[in-house]
Amino acid sequence: MATTIVDELRWRGLIYDKTDELDGLVSNNKITLYNGFDPTADSLHVGHLVPMMQLARWQRFGHTPIALAGGGTGMIGDPGGRSTERNLLSLEVIDENVIHIKRQLAGILDFEVKSNPAIVVNNADWLRRLSLVDFLRDTGKHFTVNYMMAKDSVKSRLDREDGGISFTEFSYMLLQAYDYLHLFDTKNCLLQTGGSDQWGNILTGVELIRRTRGQRAHALVYPLITRADGSKFGKTAAGTSVWLSPDRTSPYRFYQFWYNTDDADALTYLKYFTWLDQTRIAELEHLLFEQPERREAQRTLARELTRMVHGETALARAEQASQALFGGDIAGLDAADIEDIFAEVPSSELAKDALSEGVAVVDLLVSSGLASSKADARRAIQGGGIYLNNERVGDAAQTAGTPQAIDGRFLVLRKGRRQYHLIRVM
Repeated sequence: MATTIVDELRWRGLIYDKTDELDGLVSNNKITLYNGFDPTADSLHVGHLVPMMQLARWQRFGHTPIALAGGGTGMIGDPGGRSTERNLLSLEVIDENVIHIKRQLAGILDFEVKSNPAIVVNNADWLRRLSLVDFLRDTGKHFTVNYMMAKDSVKSRLDREDGGISFTEFSYMLLQAYDYLHLFDTKNCLLQTGGSDQWGNILTGVELIRRTRGQRAHALVYPLITRADGSKFGKTAAGTSVWLSPDRTSPYRFYQFWYNTDDADALTYLKYFTWLDQTRIAELEHLLFEQPERREAQRTLARELTRMVHGETALARAEQASQALFGGDIAGLDAADIEDIFAEVPSSELAKDALSEGVAVVDLLVSSGLASSKADARRAIQGGGIYLNNERVGDAAQTAGTPQAIDGRFLVLRKGRRQYHLIRVM
């Protein structure tokens, strides 16, 4: 049983590195900590769930978490983890992105608890007012160019043959260090967390506090997530990012992303991303090895994450949508759901006028390629193997009309258990 938050993070495998004295500090004190989120898009993605969830874990252990939206640093762009310069966003876009990010952070953190409510700040509030001369005098003078060039976020760019880094991105670590100093002064913040690629930047802030305030601050970084097969975490099979916004990634696709987790990654993700305790995760580990075909670990992972990010109603719809490909009930799903679920099955188009007059299912089977001829279609219907919108077609003379079209836009044909064809009503 974890007695401190550091113990909790340790058994979950979430400590990549930390300052040595942190264990003792959190054993005897409730502290304030922060993690930054740069607004490079109007949504966070699943990779951001690592720091988001860990801020929430710190909060459950009685500490006060600060989520920093980088409205100021987002104007510059962190060079870490990149091989090229970022495209600079306009102030209007950055500010709009910050609004969206704040809403997503509010879905994970608790802003209502009385003892240690979460805090969201925007570093634009102090960085955009900062004088360049004051910044160079008060912050820049404490660090040599050699010190900054030795940090991985800069060094990796300089070591590339086509590399190089602008002074703009080169200065990012100093702005991040200034953030830490500002929160130390105004919120008594004693810890900054982040991904392992942020270690050098965070230590720069620790050093700035030591040099300017003569005080000890701390750093903790989480491991960067990689899949067991070496592929990049946070991408679908099609290579698209998995976002927290339902406008970018539907709850159905979000659910499927977690459900399709490889066996080798399932337990790690359960530890990283869920509130499940050691006992429950041990039970799922047993099922994973004894009955992997049940995919109980993956199903639990998908349910926990979809509920947390999108809510109970969205989870129920995502599970219903997931069953649709296995012959589940389609009633109640809308056109957007159908298009999402059947995006990768063969499809054809049908004129709306033709549908309003009624089209024989036999003809649809032939035109879709699910039957080689009308005779073949009739035999398949008589054999009980044809479905319209996942309801068995029992009569070879049955027609499909406007009432059968889902939201007036789609018909779903199925032959056998898994052979689907989507008809788009145009």
